[in-house]
Amino acid sequence: MVMPSLSDTAPRPVAPDGAAVDAACVARGVSRLLLRHDYTAIAEVPLAGGRRADLMAVDSRGSIIIVEIKVSRADLLGDGKWRDYLDHCDRFYWAVPHGFDVSPLEGADFLPDRAGLFIADRYDAAMLREAASHPLPAPRRKKVTLSFARRAARRLIQMNDPDAESAV
Repeated sequence: MVMPSLSDTAPRPVAPDGAAVDAACVARGVSRLLLRHDYTAIAEVPLAGGRRADLMAVDSRGSIIIVEIKVSRADLLGDGKWRDYLDHCDRFYWAVPHGFDVSPLEGADFLPDRAGLFIADRYDAAMLREAASHPLPAPRRKKVTLSFARRAARRLIQMNDPDAESAV
């Protein structure tokens, strides 16, 4: 995926009204950027093993991205589960709000050679670092893609008919 780097985009993504940027705002901004690059994202995606990805996105070729959102340093430094996500995607990204101290994400513990990095607000996002591609094995890809599609379809059904689950 080729996306503009921060230096290629202007202005830098910030909340125009000066409001605090929370995880939902970061998810919205990253989702907008991904959509412009043919990736369709959904939030809070359960994964095998009991983990839940903040954002998962799939493109028209079946490439899968997971984005882990961090809005506080304590949450970032206390998160030991994120490596489990690597088995469920081709590319892994961190996403943080503008102004977030990204220096810890440059350390070896956060796999900067593998993990990409976005900064975002509720309106948009920019890529600071591209993620390395580690293609999933075909059986795992099929399982993850099918789970993603079924989750998205269930959410759409529930939006249109909140009582649908009870009708089954």
